Amino acid sequence: MIYLDSAIIADAKKAVLLGWVKGITTNPKLINKSPLSPEETLTQLAKISPGELYYQLFAQDFEGMVTEAKKAAEIVGDKLVLKILPTEIGFRTVAHLSSEINCSITAIFSAAQAVVAKEVGAKYAIPYVNRVNKQLGDGLGIALVKQMSNLLQGSNTRILAASIISPSQAAATLEAGAHHLTIDPTVLEQMMTHDFSAKAAEDFYAHGAGIGVDK
Repeated sequence: MIYLDSAIIADAKKAVLLGWVKGITTNPKLINKSPLSPEETLTQLAKISPGELYYQLFAQDFEGMVTEAKKAAEIVGDKLVLKILPTEIGFRTVAHLSSEINCSITAIFSAAQAVVAKEVGAKYAIPYVNRVNKQLGDGLGIALVKQMSNLLQGSNTRILAASIISPSQAAATLEAGAHHLTIDPTVLEQMMTHDFSAKAAEDFYAHGAGIGVDK
């Protein structure tokens, strides 16, 4: 599945109209870009999203994270997937919550973190593909997805790849074994276009004919 990575209401409405975007992912930085409060942003996005809506916990202690998770569940309902960082407290929170709320481990930079995500019952493991490339070495983002795919094979934990900066990187990430992608509005648009496709369209419209359509 392809998800929109944005918390802007206008982006969400536009993406859903495309007909092939299946849900919406957010994070604290994206939430902060919304002119609405976090609560109202989630409320509006829950109404718009055709499927899962991801919210990343911002609290940093166990009790606070559990409380925040329950508040998010009250707002979003069954569409909610929690995003939780791969820290000791984060993994403990997922182990505590995953039986009642769908959870994901986000900001994954190593395959070992994905293994722990599986063990604590996370529905999704989220590697940051291009950020891995930038911080650990070119090409290592795709390599991480491949390694995660091998290690998670046969489990219930799926790979949702994030930090995708181009259509070619999106395709390569899926080829490497990612099950899902979350993509910002610009790359979503780019995935539908190609210069040669545009030229082919121009040729058909210039020299073709159709039923009930005037030239």
